[in-house]
Amino acid sequence: MSEEYTPACPACAEEYSYQQGQLWVCPMCGHEWIEAEKGAEPDEAGSKVLDSVGNELTVGDAVTITKGLKVKGGADIKAGTKVRGIRLLESPINGHDLEAKVPGAGQIYLKSSVVKKIN
Repeated sequence: MSEEYTPACPACAEEYSYQQGQLWVCPMCGHEWIEAEKGAEPDEAGSKVLDSVGNELTVGDAVTITKGLKVKGGADIKAGTKVRGIRLLESPINGHDLEAKVPGAGQIYLKSSVVKKIN
């Protein structure tokens, strides 16, 4: 089989995507998307997401929470909590532009202004 271009899933960053007509499909998370034209970088299509100190965030980055957060119906999140494998949201939800699984709080949306990228 010849080596073909297969984009990583923008939702979960897995490399197992396949093309179905004009759509790309990720069998891992079920996300479907239309790939941008070749030659155009994905960052050009949308704006960059920056953390609280100005570092650019990408899918799968590890971050720390920079300030304590109160969570409705759950345990509060303390400053310094490490979160791995963030996902960038294509369109922000109530100002939240990240999605992550936070230890002790579960799957939640975060604002990039309250996280710092771990190098």
